[in-house]
Amino acid sequence: MALLDVFIVNVAAPTIGSDLHASGADLQLVVAGYAIAYSVLLITGARLGDRFGHGRVHLVGLALFTTASLACGLAQGVTELIVFRLVQGAGSAVMIPQVLSLIQRSFTGEARMRALGAYSAVLAVGAAAGQVVGGLLVSADLLGTGWRPVFLVNVPVGLVLLVLGRSVLPRGGGVESARGLDGPGLVLLGAAVSLVTVPLVLGQEEDWPLWSWLSMAAGAVVFALFCRYEARLARRGGAPLIAPRVLRHPGMGLAVMRIGAVMAVNGGFLFVLTLHVQGGLGYSALRAGLTFAPTAAVFGVVGLTWRRWPAVCQRVLIPAGFTLTALSVAGVGLALRHGSHGGAWVYLAYTGVGAGLALAFSPTLTRALAGVRPEDAADASGLLATVTQLGQLIGVAAFGTLFFDRLESLGARQAYTSSDALMTCMSALAATAALGALAGLVLRRR
Repeated sequence: MALLDVFIVNVAAPTIGSDLHASGADLQLVVAGYAIAYSVLLITGARLGDRFGHGRVHLVGLALFTTASLACGLAQGVTELIVFRLVQGAGSAVMIPQVLSLIQRSFTGEARMRALGAYSAVLAVGAAAGQVVGGLLVSADLLGTGWRPVFLVNVPVGLVLLVLGRSVLPRGGGVESARGLDGPGLVLLGAAVSLVTVPLVLGQEEDWPLWSWLSMAAGAVVFALFCRYEARLARRGGAPLIAPRVLRHPGMGLAVMRIGAVMAVNGGFLFVLTLHVQGGLGYSALRAGLTFAPTAAVFGVVGLTWRRWPAVCQRVLIPAGFTLTALSVAGVGLALRHGSHGGAWVYLAYTGVGAGLALAFSPTLTRALAGVRPEDAADASGLLATVTQLGQLIGVAAFGTLFFDRLESLGARQAYTSSDALMTCMSALAATAALGALAGLVLRRR
């Protein structure tokens, strides 16, 4: 539910814009505000679970998320919607890290691997299915409510989960060794992420004014200050947002790089393809949403079954996933070139994208977390969940900007020029996926 809400708004954006008289920048904030709040607060959400109990904090986050979803669905203006989306993202940041921490504290050995595999598959399917569900809900126009059900659908689901959660989740206190929340670190990290992502989201809409470049430069400076502060805090025996031993865990650095790359490709692919099929090819919200059904379905199947594949395949799953993703996203661009609808070939490419992303993501996440010590569960969960969100956010911002810039340079938004812009983005996405495979090989040799 939380990951679905990152993308469910994409296909609803045109309807939201016309109903609330929102500008393009407003709509981008509606889409990105959730992800910004989510990514900035994830590590703190994980630490809160350590301090007050993972089950209890999960329920608090779920209640906040559900309440904010109701407020989003009832919003009467775009400013309200942006604010409530930020609150909804904060609720997700409190809710989601507790899942990984509970898995790591409740299971060991093979059982933990199975639980992590199921978690990563559900997580990724939520991201991939957001477009599909959004298209279905907008097109259904339930009781004349237009775009509002994309938010209101969370309310009954959230209420059911709150009832179930109270009966099945542990609600004890946190661990005795729980550390502080590192307020200065949170402020520095939040400022750095916001200073970089906000201009990435809004810069293209406003023709890249000077403030956007200054903001990104300031973000880099603030991030350097954050790293320096965290290192000094660790040397003094304090509690930085991420414990240094988690970063030094075998394979964690490689996992961070791979998860960031695969989620940037995932976010960018879904976003620019939505722009093309709705803006260039004129698809309805329903048809645009159903376009992603093959990708979502295959992602889920592969994510849930890869561990049962022959042992000889296991060692090459991740680089093979990146390679298949690179070939498949390039195939999507080729199938849709010159304004074509793609025919059967494009659905084969969509299937390949789903399989490739699943193989690149699910084994990486599962293996990175399987060996983490229980006392480091919160930090590891927060780190990888943050990388997941930042990867998607940067993918949407970077590849969305590339699409719009290319489209603007070509002129009118017609099928041919839109497909040209799409091909440019698909080539860049393929190169990013290929780098994910190659970088993994380089880092392993070192």
